[in-house]
Amino acid sequence: MTGTTRSSADLDPRRRRALVRAWRRGMREMDLVLGGFADSHIGALSDEELNQFEALLEVPDTMLLQWVTGERPVAEPYDTTLFKRICAAGGAPSI
Repeated sequence: MTGTTRSSADLDPRRRRALVRAWRRGMREMDLVLGGFADSHIGALSDEELNQFEALLEVPDTMLLQWVTGERPVAEPYDTTLFKRICAAGGAPSI
């Protein structure tokens, strides 16, 4: 069971995959942060933002959680406006 509240019927295959992957992270905290953001924004992301989102989906949960909570600084290639939007949407502290 995922936590998604969004139908993927209107999404292209790439966005559908990203939505599913965002909700099936392995760590529930990251499911909620990335999945919740994807539910709200996946359909409106530009191609570049989608590239950045997919790159974040490749980051291990433990590292990503430390970035989101501010425990560790965000690695340079991931420190994007999109990442800041994800943190703001998920209620994480400003990084």
